[in-house]
Amino acid sequence: MEFANKEYFLLLLLLIPYVIWYLMYRKKTEPTVRLSDTHAYRFAARSWKVTLMPIQLLLRLAIFVLLVLILARPQTHNSWKNKSVEGIDIMMAMDVSGSMLAEDLKPNRIEAAKQVAAEFIAGRPNDNIGLTIFAGEAFTQCPMTTDHASVLNLLRGVRTDLATRGLIEDGTAIGMGLANAVSRLKDSKAKSKVVILLTDGSNNRGDLSPMTSAEIAKSLGIRVYTIGVGTNKVAPYPMPVAGGVQYVNIPVEIDSKTLSEIAAATDGGFYRATNNRELQNIYREIDKLEKSKLNVTQFSKRYEAYQPFALAACLLLLLELLLRLTIFRKLP
Repeated sequence: MEFANKEYFLLLLLLIPYVIWYLMYRKKTEPTVRLSDTHAYRFAARSWKVTLMPIQLLLRLAIFVLLVLILARPQTHNSWKNKSVEGIDIMMAMDVSGSMLAEDLKPNRIEAAKQVAAEFIAGRPNDNIGLTIFAGEAFTQCPMTTDHASVLNLLRGVRTDLATRGLIEDGTAIGMGLANAVSRLKDSKAKSKVVILLTDGSNNRGDLSPMTSAEIAKSLGIRVYTIGVGTNKVAPYPMPVAGGVQYVNIPVEIDSKTLSEIAAATDGGFYRATNNRELQNIYREIDKLEKSKLNVTQFSKRYEAYQPFALAACLLLLLELLLRLTIFRKLP
């Protein structure tokens, strides 16, 4: 918390003469009873009202301090600020074609990929991370950002039914997915620019071949790490039928040759994940990438925070008035 008008704190100096005045002159204003001889009262105990009477002074001092704090305008400390952190720029390109529903990974390929990707994102808080999804076509699900809460939220919303709903063409456009991710990195100033491309098939759609996209990535200094996800032969795939789901075995057609060539051309790496643990280990290995300086601009709103002080001042004022008119009431 910070104060916009700190000069009002000088008013607190007025407390000193007030306390001195109260201690020196308060007895002159207190009512007294004249007696010819007070010898009989020399051992009389002080009443609890007399003992507690200084509480009025403390309440008035507290009220004055709270009023000064309100005048000083307390505010939450929220503003634009720039800072340098260690990080790299990463675009994650994820296959969302219908075959990603195969259940050779648990619960299925797409959910396993999302879970491991979420853990990867959470473990790299200083990186600029974005998300591209592709099937027969590709588009950016989330541009690069350090706001990882937004990335994770959009990642959770990734589904494989985009093609069945007619939103994009089904298939596997690896070249288009890679090109989309590369386009988001082309203006990056980071020393390390990386694409992590995950797919379970071979390129069969799109206007760009995977190797053409790889050459573009290479020319821009972008390393591509490719991951082929799925078992080596066949995988169980849920087929909807009347009244339920029937599982059929579909062949696994991962173009390992093309994926390894993409990785080799860009000084990246090619990995195969046939189960959940292997997929986790792959992301851990990629997590060891070098880091570079990254300038981050953070923004948050500024809020006035006088309300708690004003409420406390009102309550103390009411308490002081109540005590003065009841327990500490003085008769003329």
